[in-house]
Amino acid sequence: MSRPSTPVPAADDPLARERSHLAGSRAALRAMREDVESLDIKDVTANWVNAEVLARQINDRIKALADLSDTPLFFGRLDYLHSPGADRAEGAEGERFYIGRRHVHDHDGDPMVIDWRAPVSQPFYRASKKDPMDVGLRRRFGYTRGDITAYEDEHLSDPTEPSGAAATSKLLQQEIERPRVGPMRDIVATIQPEQDEIVRSGLGGTVCVQGGPGTGKTAVGLHRVAYLLYAHRERLARTGTLVIGPNKSFLHYIEQVLPALGELSVQQATVDDLVARSVEVRGTDDAPAAVLKGDARMAEVLRRAVYSHVTMPAEPVMVVRGSRRWRVPAYEIEEIVRELLDRGIRYGAAREALPQRIAHAVLVQMERSGEAPDDRVQDAVARNPAVKAAVKAIWPPVDPAKLVLRLLTDADFLAVHADGILDEDEQKTILWAKPVRSVKSAKWSSADAVLIDEATDLVERTHSLGHVVLDEAQDLSPMQYRAVGRRCSTGSATVLGDLAQGTTPWATRSWDEALAHLGKPDGVVEELTAGFRVPTDVITYASRLLPHIAPGLTPVASVRENPGFFDLREISGTAEVVAACKELLRHEGSTGLIAADARVPELADALTAAGIPYLAPGEETTAETRLTLVPASLAKGLEYDYVVLDEPQAVVDGEPDERTGLRRLYVALTRAVSGLIVTHTAPLPAQLAG
Repeated sequence: MSRPSTPVPAADDPLARERSHLAGSRAALRAMREDVESLDIKDVTANWVNAEVLARQINDRIKALADLSDTPLFFGRLDYLHSPGADRAEGAEGERFYIGRRHVHDHDGDPMVIDWRAPVSQPFYRASKKDPMDVGLRRRFGYTRGDITAYEDEHLSDPTEPSGAAATSKLLQQEIERPRVGPMRDIVATIQPEQDEIVRSGLGGTVCVQGGPGTGKTAVGLHRVAYLLYAHRERLARTGTLVIGPNKSFLHYIEQVLPALGELSVQQATVDDLVARSVEVRGTDDAPAAVLKGDARMAEVLRRAVYSHVTMPAEPVMVVRGSRRWRVPAYEIEEIVRELLDRGIRYGAAREALPQRIAHAVLVQMERSGEAPDDRVQDAVARNPAVKAAVKAIWPPVDPAKLVLRLLTDADFLAVHADGILDEDEQKTILWAKPVRSVKSAKWSSADAVLIDEATDLVERTHSLGHVVLDEAQDLSPMQYRAVGRRCSTGSATVLGDLAQGTTPWATRSWDEALAHLGKPDGVVEELTAGFRVPTDVITYASRLLPHIAPGLTPVASVRENPGFFDLREISGTAEVVAACKELLRHEGSTGLIAADARVPELADALTAAGIPYLAPGEETTAETRLTLVPASLAKGLEYDYVVLDEPQAVVDGEPDERTGLRRLYVALTRAVSGLIVTHTAPLPAQLAG
């Protein structure tokens, strides 16, 4: 296939040359995609199963090679002083690399765009005047609707050029502040050195990222997944990856980031999705019950309850084979049972091992009598009715859901297994008020499902993935952390969150504590404090709440040159809230109207009466519909170019306690990228005074 021709630019027109390279790169990407689409697999597969697998892999490859017309194919260029890896003493000429979202090569196999995750791309994010990393020139590109419209150069190895150019990059600032319509935008063009260190950290270790609003922690986590899939593709293809978010709206919001980076194989789920395997969640707990059910002490209560089903044998086991009878005394079986208990293996695995251990004791007697039994004889003895009956009596099967149901409905059963762990008042708090006939008729809560998941893992090991990303982690209970930790017990995790945005009664108090519950006590905690999303005036106002909701936490320092638009308005009714929305919709980009959950129906009616179309959280904005009506309880993790925040005191009052309410307000105040209008009829919370 011949390479598609592109116009030859004038030698003295750098912008035209870069546009020509972009056109050539897009043509090469199309050619790569056409090559894959033209593959004929009819004669290369042995059977229909292999054909289906190969066809699916080819289809995924075609999707990964899609050219997103409004997304820059490359966003930067590196001119090395020497060829990477070459002996610099030889004076070898340097090489030029265009840095983009995926690798693109021409018909000869020569690279036209280098994947941002490749080692040769790293200096684009890390090089500086102090450490140029052998880079002579770093060029950033400015785009308008997918076309190059500007570029900006940094001569990192030129001592005459002033230092600090990267910190004042106009194109970088424009990209950070660019209005966005649609799903969450990736940050691959704007990754900063401290973010890049986290993104490229190794697969073997767990990383916890504490980041205030707008520090890019979610995007850093997603780009870390993309990097790990690039650097460890074969391993993670076997073990799997998973992104865990707080709710479906949030997952829908972020789901376009990884495909934009060429990654299609990452699963997404909420914690509720993970644990609701055997029961349907239809009920809710009050705060005290939810806090106790999420307490790590419940793990020991469950362990006791599960293993309480094991009883020591009172009778020997008599195995009849042909004309011979083999007797295993009760004391010997008890030794086997105690040895299995001491090993601490899963209840189900020990139950499966017990008949084999009893059968082995029989085989020892056979060998002493002169017989020569083999493995088939041992398996036959393990299946002997007498052995099976003994195992059923000593180590009966346990149904995790039935076990948890009994703990929550049988006060005596709970008292026995919670003795010394939960006091009487705590036991009464988690007991159900009314009896329940069966597992299916029970109205299980999310916290109950986590308890069942814990009990299930005590019986049989939970499948572990290679890497798990856990976002908005500050809202998880200790028992939820344990549930997530089981999904990466043999892998690693990236934990993302902000202690100041914890809005559950059981919110995380410290990351060290959270990592311990996750089963990753050696995880490294990194803190991001540079704010790229929230304007200076907005984050400064919101940070007034920090001493009241997260004392000691470092406030976010906005690196935005544009202070943003910020206005406090005392109003007389919803008509002025609608007017504020209309005002912000005159700007380019998305607008969010955030309000206390109880206020949403009234505001929805007002918007409808005014003829303003609006979306629910998670629904993708379009050019025609750019306003989203957001209940404060769902605002976490979302972002909009402009935000109207309705009645801050109502947001605080909508939570069970003041600290949680102020944290919810902090979240709502920090969703804006370019401007925020706060409207209120009631007085503002006293903590915002200043």
